[in-house]
Amino acid sequence: MNIATTGHGSPTGVGQNCCDGSPTGVYQLECDSKTSNAKCQVTAQQVNLNSAVEKPYMCGECGYRATYNSQLSIHMRIHTGEKPYKCEQCNYSAARKYDLVIHLAIHTGVKPYICGECGYRTVQKHRLSIHMRTHTGERPYQCDQCDYAAAWKSTLDEHKAHKHTGEKRYMCGECGYRTAARSSLTRHKRSHTGEKPYTCDQCDYFAAPLFAT
Repeated sequence: MNIATTGHGSPTGVGQNCCDGSPTGVYQLECDSKTSNAKCQVTAQQVNLNSAVEKPYMCGECGYRATYNSQLSIHMRIHTGEKPYKCEQCNYSAARKYDLVIHLAIHTGVKPYICGECGYRTVQKHRLSIHMRTHTGERPYQCDQCDYAAAWKSTLDEHKAHKHTGEKRYMCGECGYRTAARSSLTRHKRSHTGEKPYTCDQCDYFAAPLFAT
């Protein structure tokens, strides 16, 4: 298999850190007295190769890995600031089509999915499924370094950054603010754009984040 060198969208076997050239995503295995060093090295190489095959496209800016080149292209907009999806009713623009769909609800007021427990309404069905975890207590995202579990992946990412890795790969192009979760960056950016996507269903009040960034 021909593995290309790392870069903006090129597949790579062992990703190179853009800052210091060190491999990213490389597993170091601890060998006990019963396991030969050679065997450990072979196992480590197999683990790293599997990781590269599963997510062969790596961002040269932050080390983010993706399964498909199209995913990496979307991710790169975090670094470039590109926002190709424009709202036709205001000056809002988004890096992802999904974010524009959510924004349009401000203008249309259409939120067809409703929670039977509390009346929460949303634009997309999968967001309702995520919301339901507040009622069911489901926490499908398990930390691989401790017994912490979260209802949302963004919460798990933030937990790992704060408690284990310190990694904050999402950065604001306006002020340099960094965070572990893309959703936190989205909320933060509203402090620059003035966007207030959360509307009161009983008056004309608008709000920006659901909680502080």
